[in-house]
Amino acid sequence: MEKYTLNDYKSNKPTWCPGCGNFAVLTALTSVFAEFQLDPDETTIVSGIGCSSRFPFFSKTYGFHSIHGRALPTAMGLKVANPETEVVVVGGDGDGFSIGGNHFIHASRKNPNITYIVMDNEIYALTKGQNSPTSHSITTKVNPYEAIEDRINPVLMALSFDTSFIARGYSGNLPQLKDLIYKGMQHEGFSFIHVLSPCVQYNEKFTYDLLQERIRPLPENHDTKNRLAGMELAFDNKYLYTGLFYDVNKPTFDEKLASVRKGAKEKMDNKELSYKEIMEQFA
Repeated sequence: MEKYTLNDYKSNKPTWCPGCGNFAVLTALTSVFAEFQLDPDETTIVSGIGCSSRFPFFSKTYGFHSIHGRALPTAMGLKVANPETEVVVVGGDGDGFSIGGNHFIHASRKNPNITYIVMDNEIYALTKGQNSPTSHSITTKVNPYEAIEDRINPVLMALSFDTSFIARGYSGNLPQLKDLIYKGMQHEGFSFIHVLSPCVQYNEKFTYDLLQERIRPLPENHDTKNRLAGMELAFDNKYLYTGLFYDVNKPTFDEKLASVRKGAKEKMDNKELSYKEIMEQFA
């Protein structure tokens, strides 16, 4: 018999704009929490800054609303301090790929056992509509003559970093999104889930109607162990493929750290040092 239901993970009523894609992501995530029967007191949602980063306010789990772009190192520190807790990181395209882009690289190579969900609306919406690293050519308050920079491709980035789990979902397809989040949380290692999540207020070039024309499921015969095959599909300029791009098993940061701790203890004949004795080694 289930102990927890979806409502056991929901807190305050979300204050996003009606029609925002983030509502679907919140429903999908809390539904997966209920499927796993996660104890809210042993679950933490870490976020950065932005519309999507307000997740901790709308959840009954523990939450950590960190600073701009620093959600991943915060989450990694939390996981190291308490390996038993379930850690999910949420954020947006500006938070994750601009100021937080460097942390995305290093989280991928360290491979901590956490899930990272990025809601991409191709705009800085919380600050009223500036272009983000994923924006198409669009006129905004900071780019009145349209953005001139090339946009980034988050899935292609993740594949180039050899992130151990890479998926792309869409807020307009809740069943698929739930399935991808479920698989990502089940994966041992760093799981990156890129969610196409339209902003209905500030972005006229990234809408539900336009996405419906471009979104396609990944081919049924796609090999999720073949990184180059995933790159080829991520390169496609005509369609936006959704589904599981890449899924491989490799040692996690948690496992490697445990091995280092074990080796250090063995060198000291398993002697437990006091904080004072540890600090004296660096005097």
